[in-house]
Amino acid sequence: MSEESGGGGVVVYWRPMCPYCMRLLAQLRFTRLEFSKVNIWRDPDAAAFVRSVAEGNETVPTVTVDGRAMVNPSKGELLEAVAAYAPHLLARREGG
Repeated sequence: MSEESGGGGVVVYWRPMCPYCMRLLAQLRFTRLEFSKVNIWRDPDAAAFVRSVAEGNETVPTVTVDGRAMVNPSKGELLEAVAAYAPHLLARREGG
C-alpha cells in the first residue's frame, strides 16, 4: 500500500482523525487487496474530487475502484466492487 493519488486500481481517500477511515483501513490490512491512500487534507485536488462525488461534502472514506467512486463503503461492499471491476488486484498479494 502506498500514499499516492489517482490512477486505476483502488484508491482510498481519507483524512486524519476520521474513525470511519481508520476502521476501513485497518480492515483492509487483513485482505490481499492492493490500494493506495490519499489524504484529502494534504491534496486539494483529492478533496475536490471527493466533494464532486459526495454531494459537495468531504465524506471519507471515499474509495474508487477502477475509477468507480464509492462513498463510505463497508469492507464487504468494497471487496465486492473489486471482485466485479478489478479482480486482478486481489491476486497480486498472494505471496505476502
